[in-house]
Amino acid sequence: MELEKITIPATNRFASLYIEQMEPVKDFFHYDIKKTSVFKERYADLQERHFPRESLARCIEEYMKRYPSSEQIKASLDKLKQEDSVVVIGGQQAGLLTGPLYTIHKLISVLKLAEEQEKALQKPVVPVFWIAGEDHDFLEINHVFVEHNRLLKKFSYSEGPMEKKMVSDVIFDQNQMKKWLHKVFEPFGETRYTKQVLDFAEQAAAASKTIVDFFNFIILKLFKKYGLLVIDSADPSLRKIEKAYFEELIQKHDRITRAVLDQQEQIQAFEFPPAIELYENAVNLFYYTGKERLLLEYDSQHEAFRTKNGDYSFSKSEIIDSLNDRPEAFSNNVVTRPLMQEWLFPTLAFIAGPGEISYWGELKLAFETMGYKMPPIVPRMNISFVESSIERDIRQLGLSVQQVVLKGVQEEKIDFWNSIKDVSIEHILEDIKAHLETSYEKIEEKTTKGLSPLVKKNLSFHLGQIDFLQRKFDQSLQEKNDLSLERYDRIERSLRPQNGPQERTWNLFYYLNKYGLNFIEDLMELPYEFDGSHKLIHI
Repeated sequence: MELEKITIPATNRFASLYIEQMEPVKDFFHYDIKKTSVFKERYADLQERHFPRESLARCIEEYMKRYPSSEQIKASLDKLKQEDSVVVIGGQQAGLLTGPLYTIHKLISVLKLAEEQEKALQKPVVPVFWIAGEDHDFLEINHVFVEHNRLLKKFSYSEGPMEKKMVSDVIFDQNQMKKWLHKVFEPFGETRYTKQVLDFAEQAAAASKTIVDFFNFIILKLFKKYGLLVIDSADPSLRKIEKAYFEELIQKHDRITRAVLDQQEQIQAFEFPPAIELYENAVNLFYYTGKERLLLEYDSQHEAFRTKNGDYSFSKSEIIDSLNDRPEAFSNNVVTRPLMQEWLFPTLAFIAGPGEISYWGELKLAFETMGYKMPPIVPRMNISFVESSIERDIRQLGLSVQQVVLKGVQEEKIDFWNSIKDVSIEHILEDIKAHLETSYEKIEEKTTKGLSPLVKKNLSFHLGQIDFLQRKFDQSLQEKNDLSLERYDRIERSLRPQNGPQERTWNLFYYLNKYGLNFIEDLMELPYEFDGSHKLIHI
C-alpha cells in the first residue's frame, strides 16, 4: 500500500477557495488554517473558556459501554476530563456498513489530526466522532452500492419507518439484517477473507438494536486501538447536559437566524449560492414527538413557537417547560448543531467535507452572536483507492490515474468507439434513409389526403427497420470488442462511479472482503498530510 498526492479541485468552488485560503472565502471564517500557528492560537483561545468536561466524559463513557473498547479509549476518556485537553472532532450520519467511503476518510482525518497535534502542542488531544443520530432521513443511510454484473447496484435495506423517526430510534430486525448482509456480500465474490469479514458484520448486527448501534460497533471494532471516542447527538443523557444551552438557543433564536441571513447576504454578493435553506421565522431546532421530528418556526404575530405542520404550538414559557421536562424531545438543525458542539467540546479543529465547509461559512456571525469564534475548519482528506488491476488497465490505455479521478474516461471510450466502427456502413444507411424520405415525400404529394397517414406510417416503419439494422451492427461490434470496452467501464466504475468521486459511492466492505480486516491498520500507517492534496492509495 503506497500513498501518492495529486491535485484535484474540491467538488464546489467555495470549498476549493477555502482550502487555498483565498479571498473572499477566507474572510467568512475566524482562523486561517494555512498559518503554522493556527492551532496554538486556537488552543490559547480555548484555555480562556470553561467546558462541561466531567459530565461530558461520564456521558460518553456510559454511552460507549455497549460497544467494543480498548485501553486507548479509556485513556482518551481520561484525557477529556483534563482541563488542558482539547478535541479534534468530526461527524456523520450512521450509514449501513459505515455508508460511503467518505465516512472512513473523515474518521481517518479526525484520528490523524488529533495524533499530529498532540505531538505538536504537547497537550492531550482527543479524537471524537459525533454521530448524527438525530437525523431522520432514513433513505439517505439505508443502502450501499455494490458492483454486480458490470453495474453498480444499489442494495437497500427495505425495513424502515415511513415517518420522520430519528435514526437512533430505528430498531431493525436482526434476521432481516442478516439476510441483507448476505445479499450484499454475494456479489463481492469469495476470497480468503470473506468468512471472517462476513462473520464480523453479522456479529456487529447481532450485538446491535439500532442502525446507530450497528454503525458504532463496526467503527469502534475497526478503530478502537486509536482511542476514538463516539457520541450520538440524540443520546438522552447528552440532552440533559445540553438543556441549559438549548434554552439559550431558544431565547436567542431570532438573533441567530438574523445573523445567518446577514452572513448569507454577504456571501451571495460574491455569487455563491446559499448552502443553508433558511427563513426569517426559523427557530433552528426540531421538536420530536417520538414518531416524527418536526421543524420549529416562530409565529411573531401570536408570539408562539409552532411545528412547521401546525400540530404543536408553545408559548415561550411552555416551550421552556417542555425543554426542562423532556430535553430529549429537542434537537438541533444544521445551524445550531455547530453551536451546540462549540459549547460542549473544547474543539481544537472541526473536520469537514466540501459541503460542510460551505454551510459553516454561513455561520460566522451566528457564532459571534453566541460569543464564540468558530473553530478552525480543517478539510477532511479526500482519498481514492487505486487497485493494482485497475491501475494496470489505466496504463494499458495510455491514461493517467489523475485524469480518470478528475473526469472519468467517457471521452476516451467514445474516441475508441469511433476508431473501430465502420463509418461507411453508417453513411450508406443514412443515404438510404434520406432517399426513402425524399421518395415518400413524392408519394405523399400524389396521394389523397385520406391516405397520407398510411404513407407516413409506412415510412416510419422502414426508417425504424434501418435504425434496427444499425443497432444490430453496433451490437455485433460491441460484442466483438467487449473486453476493450469493458476495460473503460471497469476503470470508471472504480474511480469515477456515476460520474462522481469514488468516496460517494463505494463502501468499505468491498475492500475489507478483498484485503482483510487489517486494511484499516494498513491505511492508518500511511504518512498523511493536511495539505489540501488528493490522496491516491495504491493497493
